[in-house]
Amino acid sequence: MADLRKRNLDLDSEDDKSLGNKVDLSNTIPSGTDKAPELLDATLSSLPPRWRNWVIRGIFTWVMIFGFALMIYAGPLALMLVVLAVQVKCFAEIINIGYAVYKIHGLPWFRSLSWYFLITSNYFFYGESLVDYFGVVDNRTEFLRALVKYHRFISFSLYIGGFVWFVLSLVKRYYMKQFSLFAWTHVALLIVVTQSYLIIRNIFQGLIWFIVPVSMIVCNDVMAYMFGFFFGRTPLIKLSPKKTWEGFIGGGFATVIFGLLISYFLCQYPFFVCPIEFNEELGRMTLDCEPSPLFRPQEYTVPASLAPLVRMVTGKNTVMIIPFLLHSLSMSVFSSVIGPFGGFFASGFKRAFKIKDFGDIIPGHGGIMDRFDCQYLMATFVNVYISSFIRMDSPQKLLQQIYSLKPELQLELFTALRDSLTTRGILQLPAP
Repeated sequence: MADLRKRNLDLDSEDDKSLGNKVDLSNTIPSGTDKAPELLDATLSSLPPRWRNWVIRGIFTWVMIFGFALMIYAGPLALMLVVLAVQVKCFAEIINIGYAVYKIHGLPWFRSLSWYFLITSNYFFYGESLVDYFGVVDNRTEFLRALVKYHRFISFSLYIGGFVWFVLSLVKRYYMKQFSLFAWTHVALLIVVTQSYLIIRNIFQGLIWFIVPVSMIVCNDVMAYMFGFFFGRTPLIKLSPKKTWEGFIGGGFATVIFGLLISYFLCQYPFFVCPIEFNEELGRMTLDCEPSPLFRPQEYTVPASLAPLVRMVTGKNTVMIIPFLLHSLSMSVFSSVIGPFGGFFASGFKRAFKIKDFGDIIPGHGGIMDRFDCQYLMATFVNVYISSFIRMDSPQKLLQQIYSLKPELQLELFTALRDSLTTRGILQLPAP
């Protein structure tokens, strides 16, 4: 009796008596890979399960691809809204697993707190983008000017409000679970909100920095599945038993070829390569510019070891290459070699809680998070890559930052710039 009493005291809450040390959410979290519309399910009922899943997965893969094309056609604003919607859904799927794991009852404030922190983090991150890219517009009115000036302080105050709210909501015998969910929420914010913010930053650099990486991940996922389905024999990793070396290698080669082809195609159109800027005269975002040398053919001298071969084909020791294709090659290698590890990470997470999918919103695929686990990893790489090797600050963006300064600071900057240009002989001032 004493041992039983002691064991009960060690439990954090009454829920632990039924939960014990085992966490199995297979009957709690719905699985999308086993779900299909009734009409389609009845039509494919005669097929073996393996082929039935292949057909359903293929159909909804094409549905998502066409949907992606429509979003691109709708423009950058539509893409940003879709990224925000995807972020919210991914956060909901991760948080729902947390609730199912820790099974807190009678604590309604905690669910509200999770969404409060989501709103607060979005206010901070997306506010940073608005300040950077729309500073001129924001400074037109006193109200927006104050929001810009005190943006970080307001964001910090909002977070501290949630922090105090959490401390006040702590309930005896639920401490461990509440702190666990607090950590769970912040990890979800780190994975989802931060990465979606980086996706938005990539979009502002030009749609090509969004379309190409996303398409590469889609291509790698589809082609790895195809190669694995038809030729897969050698298991790749224990975390995901269905993944094979044949699929991994085949998907990688297909991704490199696809990446070069789609990059070459997109480089021909200013709509895809121009940075997104706010046009003050038109009062809207624009995608109109003279494409930078990054997206136009440049002449390169080949290494001496390859010179004889190139000379046989072109008659000279140089080749014409669009520089972006070389960057595309780097992204395709990352998406095919490192990108799948985002999926392996998600597989390990799901195996830890004995669930098959994050949700069931996409038949044949699972939840939204099941499709975007690799995309978030890729978005971070692209953002770091741009910052490290590209980093194009447009004159328009610099002017927006200057216009946000006080008039006396703008005059001081003008005087310093004029004197510097005159001293270096770049600017000739008229004689007095």
